[in-house]
Order: sequence, then C-alpha cells, then structure tokens
Amino acid sequence: MNNPWEEISLDDYENHMRLDTVKQLQAMNEIMKAQFAAYPVETAMVLGVAGGNGLEHIRTDKYRRVYGVDINSAYLAAVRERYPQLSGMLQCLHLDLVHDAEQLPQAQLVIANLLIEYIGYPAFQRAVLQVDPEYVSCVIQINTDTEQWVSESPYLHAFDRLDEVHHQMEEAALSVAMQEIGYSEILRASVSLPNGKALVRIDYQKYEIIHA
Repeated sequence: MNNPWEEISLDDYENHMRLDTVKQLQAMNEIMKAQFAAYPVETAMVLGVAGGNGLEHIRTDKYRRVYGVDINSAYLAAVRERYPQLSGMLQCLHLDLVHDAEQLPQAQLVIANLLIEYIGYPAFQRAVLQVDPEYVSCVIQINTDTEQWVSESPYLHAFDRLDEVHHQMEEAALSVAMQEIGYSEILRASVSLPNGKALVRIDYQKYEIIHA
C-alpha cells in the first residue's frame, strides 16, 4: 500500500494549514525564514518540502545548492513551477525517506519541519547520517489533545490515513535520538498555535566525538 502522503492533494494540505483555526502555513513560513538565515552554510536540504512554503526566503547570494525532498511527486512539480527564480540552484528529489535515505546527497544544513512525525526517529537518524550536515533544524508539533492531533477543519478527511504513519513527538526523545548520532541541541524556540497546539523549533549542531 502506498504512503498516505502520496494521496493528499496539495490544495487540501495547504488550505487546511492556512486556516485561521490552524495557522501553521503562516507560522512555518516565518520559521523557515529564520532557519535559512541562521547559519554560515551554502548548501541546505529541506526534508518534506511539500509545496515549497518558505523557499522564497532562500538568498541566492548565500546558497549555491538547496535540495527539496518529498515523497509526493505532485508536490515537487508545484515547487518547480512556483520557484522558477531558483532554477539551477534548487534540486527536487522524489524519495521515500523511510526506504531511500541512502540516495540523499550531502548538505551543510538539514531542515525538517513537521516531517519526523511521519517517518519516526530511526528513519530520521538514518537520513541525517547520510546527509552529514553541520546543522539540523527541526520543527515538531506539540499537541495538548492526543486524541485529535489534526486540527478540525473542512479538509480533515483528507488526512484520514495519516494515523498509519504518525508518530507522537516528544522533545526529549528527539534530542536523545540526535545525541545518539552525534548532534547536540543549540537552540529551542516555540510558537503557539490555535487549539492549544504549538510548533517547537529545535536546532542541533554536529559535535566531534573524541574516542579514547
């Protein structure tokens, strides 16, 4: 059976995310602006790029290569259409991160926003180890309502199958998983959302493991 994310239309996803009762599209855009500007890097990889929300903040005088990775080929087609100004610098990769992580190229910065929830910690660890970035910037959603983790909206039924791949996120568990592969936490920031939810950004930097 295919991954549920291959069946969700971009219109349904983005229209849900931008609702006044959700406001994740707007919040994520501001977060990505900060993520792209935060570190002295010239290559970056966005895991779970979807329709490319936030890519307008890529400075072409700073970056020489940015990769957008997603399991949904229609999302990637939309990214290419929406950002012709990034042609030649932005490379879209159609990959299933659970099974195809070994195909990822290297980059100095990995951005993974609302992505780890759908692949789990072990798959994310494999992806990061393959890409071997200096910095990793993640956004996870913290829910006060564990029964209803997708916000109520007219588009709710578009996400019915996501329970098949969803993993409940915990900040501490993510940081433990990152420490296991050689990354230490360097930043934490939180943005409150409607319905008692919050987006938590946690950044990590690779540290040198000194062997005895």
